[in-house]
Amino acid sequence: MANIKSAQKRILIAEANRQRNVAWKSSIKTAVKKALEAAKTSDASVNEKLSTVYKLYDKAVSKGILHKNTAARKKSRLTRNINKLSAGN
Repeated sequence: MANIKSAQKRILIAEANRQRNVAWKSSIKTAVKKALEAAKTSDASVNEKLSTVYKLYDKAVSKGILHKNTAARKKSRLTRNINKLSAGN
């Protein structure tokens, strides 16, 4: 543990930020799974769920949780997978 008071505070802040980042990433993963499941079952709400995922990725980028290129890559891959699943059904 750090001896300097400001370093102790930074440790607390870093842990709070880490927990918030984990929560955001978890919510994104859940939304991605729901979108993929909707595509597999040919659900009509695929576009709505995809829009929700895009929105979550964009917010994560604006909050500094994800890098913009990472979010762009993941959105692209998700869209490709959903199109592939939709074409298969």
